[in-house]
Amino acid sequence: MALGRLIRLCGAAALLSASLLAGSGSVRAEASVVRLAKQFGISYLPLTVMEEEHLLEKQAHQQGLELKTEWLRFTGGSGMNEALLSGNLDFAAGGVGPMLTIWGRTRANLQVKGVAALNAMPLWLVSLNPAVKSIKDFTDKDKIALPTVKSSIQAITLQMAAEKAFGPGQQGKLDPLTVSMGHPDAQTAMLGGRSEISAHFGSPPFQEMELKDPRAHKVLDSYDVLGGPHTFNLVWASNRFVSANPKIVAAFRAALEESLALIKAEPAKAAALWIKAENARLTEAEAVEIIRAPQTQWTSAPLNMLAYLDYMNRAGLVAAKATDQSELFFPGAVAKAER
Repeated sequence: MALGRLIRLCGAAALLSASLLAGSGSVRAEASVVRLAKQFGISYLPLTVMEEEHLLEKQAHQQGLELKTEWLRFTGGSGMNEALLSGNLDFAAGGVGPMLTIWGRTRANLQVKGVAALNAMPLWLVSLNPAVKSIKDFTDKDKIALPTVKSSIQAITLQMAAEKAFGPGQQGKLDPLTVSMGHPDAQTAMLGGRSEISAHFGSPPFQEMELKDPRAHKVLDSYDVLGGPHTFNLVWASNRFVSANPKIVAAFRAALEESLALIKAEPAKAAALWIKAENARLTEAEAVEIIRAPQTQWTSAPLNMLAYLDYMNRAGLVAAKATDQSELFFPGAVAKAER
């Protein structure tokens, strides 16, 4: 073979090899834009701080990535899970109920799991009806607003409370009284007195704001139902996204830990960031009081989630079972899972 032809063939082979390597590199390249979900309430403070302080972008840069973020707003878990399943969302954030639901339903395909918890917070069922002292006092004249009927963490907690109050098989007794409604709208509807809503199973800060009304009183505390503190909000994603974007997931976890550290060390700064971002009708002092409430834990470690899963298994809401909380999360979770 002539030397010139051999050189040309070797050069062509080298170009082809380089092209193939470049193509395989592009396949392995991590996402340049990440879509994250938030809902309403100060319980999403870690994500608000992350967004306002650009912590995810900063941590991604340290991983060698130039990342853009898109923060999407949802009022409940069902719409968020639909967006995740359709590939229109990368990180979902919400209550334990919707997360366990999609975890159970995707074990054989997308394998959705938790990335990290955001907090442990009590949820209060607040009513304006003076005759309602406990959930046994609700009648057909009452309507209870909560994020998503039957699947939100509030709905699941209400079912668990009903099972305790009315007996086995009666967990759905109060379901006909529930109405799907975002927390801001639920608060306005209940306190406005012009709708059928007489109770709201909400979250901070809406429950605290509602109790400032002299007509309102607390009927139920989720910590009482669960027998102690439990995770309220957490973040989850699909195995498809997590496997394809290990650096982004690591950056997210690092950004979350940075956000949680800021909340604990500088609650006033965190409160100010949240009030401005959400245009909240709270003073900084009121927000700090909620942030520093004794019952609240700002932690990435999940807490008492198996209590929810055990109930959802028993009620037929989730078929898949777990014996350890680590089974609900991707490996390398930020903090050791707690029962």
